Amino acid sequence: MIEQLTLPLFAPCDATPEPVVVPPEAPTADPTSAFARVFRRMGLKRPLPEFQVEYRPFSSLRSTVRLRGNQLRVSISDLLAPSPPIVLEALAEILLGKVFRRRASREARECYLAYVFKESTRKRIEETRRRRGHKMQRPARGRCFDLAEIFGDLNRRYFAGALAPTRLGWSPRRSRTILGHYDSAHASITISRLLDSPKVPRYVVEYLMFHEMLHVQYPVERRGARRVVHSRQFREAERRFAQYALARRRLKQISGRME
Repeated sequence: MIEQLTLPLFAPCDATPEPVVVPPEAPTADPTSAFARVFRRMGLKRPLPEFQVEYRPFSSLRSTVRLRGNQLRVSISDLLAPSPPIVLEALAEILLGKVFRRRASREARECYLAYVFKESTRKRIEETRRRRGHKMQRPARGRCFDLAEIFGDLNRRYFAGALAPTRLGWSPRRSRTILGHYDSAHASITISRLLDSPKVPRYVVEYLMFHEMLHVQYPVERRGARRVVHSRQFREAERRFAQYALARRRLKQISGRME
């Protein structure tokens, strides 16, 4: 069994945030001991597993856990290496809960989120993603639509030309679920190659590009342990698109979700 935890892990956007204490940075703690302590504290009715816990140089903040027999192998992003023991134990509770079908406590989730949403932690994540990660994109000029031309046109019409140049490209695969994505770490907008088709009206591609451009203008907000991707201000600005309702109806015919 393999379980993976990848940010963003967050409480629902309409939840009422509660005060959380953000733990300070600390020297690297022993992850194996932390997992053993949490396992005992959870009172699981099974023998203590043989833990193998290591930090790995992932390009994002993610952790994986694999249970084989009584051996539990855990890989944690090295971005969490300087986290204090309380954060490491919170992550251990979340991961062990996924493996053994136990819901992690609210305290563990809030502690973990408070740490990873710290400005210093987020900055370190972004820098690491830029350094280690590689954005896979096809050229902006597709068979039917030129994303650079569309970006420039929308920038003039809706943003007074104020948005900085952004890396643009079509996705390598014809994704039907993720139709568009803005990556702040790489300052890039990717549009699904599924839409580069003569069957797709231009206004559909324009709306999707406009949506992702709004993510540039209105970055993700963090309110306590909540992560707000589409703020009220974002939604109000989105409705300024000339063919907003028509484009959304057409996109729902293509895919049930938009990113």
